[in-house]
Formats: sequence, C-alpha cells, structure tokens
Amino acid sequence: MTDILVLGAGYTGTTAAIRAAVKTRRTGGRVTLVNASTRFTERLRLHQTAAGERLTDYPLDEVVAGTGIDFVQGRVARLDVERREVTLQGGRVLGYDKLVYALGTVTDAAVPGVSEHAYAYDDYRQAVRLAERLDTLEEGTVVVAGGGLTGVESAAELAEARPHLRVVLLTRGRPGSMMGEQARAYLDAALDRLGVEVRSGVEITKVLPDAVEPAGGELIHSDATLWTTGTRGLPLAEASGLTADARGRIVVDSALRSVSHPDVYAVGDAAAVSQRFGVMHGTCQGGIPTGLHAADSLADTLRGKTPKPFRFGYFHQPLSLGRKDAVIQFTRPDDSPRRWYLKGRAAVAYKETVSGSPLPTYKLLKRGLVPAWVFSLTAGR
Repeated sequence: MTDILVLGAGYTGTTAAIRAAVKTRRTGGRVTLVNASTRFTERLRLHQTAAGERLTDYPLDEVVAGTGIDFVQGRVARLDVERREVTLQGGRVLGYDKLVYALGTVTDAAVPGVSEHAYAYDDYRQAVRLAERLDTLEEGTVVVAGGGLTGVESAAELAEARPHLRVVLLTRGRPGSMMGEQARAYLDAALDRLGVEVRSGVEITKVLPDAVEPAGGELIHSDATLWTTGTRGLPLAEASGLTADARGRIVVDSALRSVSHPDVYAVGDAAAVSQRFGVMHGTCQGGIPTGLHAADSLADTLRGKTPKPFRFGYFHQPLSLGRKDAVIQFTRPDDSPRRWYLKGRAAVAYKETVSGSPLPTYKLLKRGLVPAWVFSLTAGR
C-alpha cells in the first residue's frame, strides 16, 4: 500500500483527495484526508455568511463517502518532511509516503492591529463572528479594507443585506483594478447604488478596536473592520524545511511537486506555481485544476510514468454585487482583461453557476467522469 496524506479539505484539497483515491485505487493507494473542521466550507461564499445568510452545511465525511478516503478531523501542528510524518494538535502522528499540501493561505496580518481587531475570511467561524457582531449594531460603520474582488464582493453584500449600516471600502487603488474599463465603470455604479462609500488611495497603517488609521490622515471610525488586503502561506511550510517563496507558498515544479522534497505535492493557494505568464495567484479557478493535476501526477509516478507538465490559463473574473447584480470580466490566459464582459441578470446567472456547490461535480469526479480541463472553464474565483 502507498499511504497518501492530503492536508486541507477546501475546494482544492477535497478535489485532490477524491481524484487521488480514484486514480490510485488499482495501484494500492490509501488516501487519508485531514481537516481542522468536519464541515466543508464554501469559501467563495463567506461574504454571504458575513452578511447573515445561512448556507447549506456539508459534512466532509458525507462529501467523500464512497471513495475509500479515511477522513481525520484535526489541526496540523507540525510537518516533518524528513521523517514523512504529520503531527496533529493533541499529539496524534500520521505517516505518509506521498503528501498533498492543500492548507491554503491565511490573512496577511503584517499591519499592526489586524490580528487583534479585524475580522477575516480565514475560516467559516470568522465569517460567522463578523455576522454576529453586525447583528448587534442598530447603526454604525463597517470598514472593508481591500479593493480586490473579495473586498468589493463583501462591501456590496454587506451594504445590500444591512442597509442600516454605513459601509466604507478602503483601497490603495481603484476597486476592481484588474478589470477592463467598462466592467469597472459598471462596478463603480453598482457600489454607488448600494451606498458603499469608496475611498481610494488609502494605505492603512494600524487597526484599532474602533477605528482604522490611514497614513497621513485622520482616524476612520469603525464598529467592525473586515481585512481582505492580501494573504500568505502558513508558517508551517517554511518551518518544515520546504522551499517557499516570499509569501510563504511552497515552490513546485511542473508536476506540482515541491522542488526541495518531491514526495510533497502543493496545490491551490499554498503553492507557488509558475506558468508562462508568471506565478499564478490564488483563485479557485486556478486552484481546483492544480488539485486534479497533482493527483494525476502522483498516480502517474506510482505507475512508473513521467507526469505531464501543468498548464493553465485564466478565463474570467466573476464578481457578485449583492444577490441581485454581478459583473463578469472575461480574460486572456494571463488574467488580463478582454473586451467582453457580462453584467446584470446574465452575470448573476453565470456567477451562480460557476460558484455553485461543487458537490454535484464531486459525485461525477468519484466516478472518474470529470476531466481536468472542465474545471479550468467552470471553476469560479
């Protein structure tokens, strides 16, 4: 038997685990999936959770049922890549022959006060905590830091769901700056319609319990601050001796194996994956294909075959603007904007399709019916 250990059961890790179980079933693969929570978290929808929407609960043991995968609940405390062992909080030790590292990233809390006073989307519980905080406010100000897709989606969702609150979006540049001019104009109009107060050119230097401090400006009052300005890899990877980049992501080769420890595969946000256009940035659109490819590479290696190189190109930037509006920017493979975009109801339907529950697709994946290229076209941000 070959013991295959998958760390992390988000979109990417769950995909990798199911694919690896299916692809190595005849070659003696035994897959164990480790996750801190028993719940499958739809991270793409955490802004809806923060706004107070109750989403469907998917127990992970049911998600992987019928695959032969052994699910273990536990938070990883230590990774020993020389001994090929993972220690969980509480002391349980799991050995492996092959490891798939899919623990994602966490909020970059380098700005003073972020860890203590800001909310983030590092897990489902943090989004629930933000919703619970907002439930206590009859009036007040919510500050959303970061004008990327996550920040814009959150500001729009909160403004629509909680119109009695003032929502302020703070960003260094223009919201949705990666989109084309027409899509950005539509985005700006939507934020204005929802009453979101946008302040561009703002660099936050400190987060306080009831305010944020911009560089060279007066304090901005905040009853709740949501931090979406960037992420970085867990310290666990570098501490284990795996080669990592400046953001703490594991550097991998074309087969998605660690360049320093080839028995370790890294996928999704946790991996620094180089393509012709540069290093991929963290999205579900790109992450799920890495999970599929890593599982295929691992299976090929066990069969004595040479893994194929990973190739990927971006396709779209889906952005919800509350429950009733959206804008979709179609892109070139390097994620630069094309001329085409969708808006309004058509964009809402598109966004809900690509960001819908992956459970139906996982059912097909268990049966070996979903090729890797499908995910690059259908996976959302």
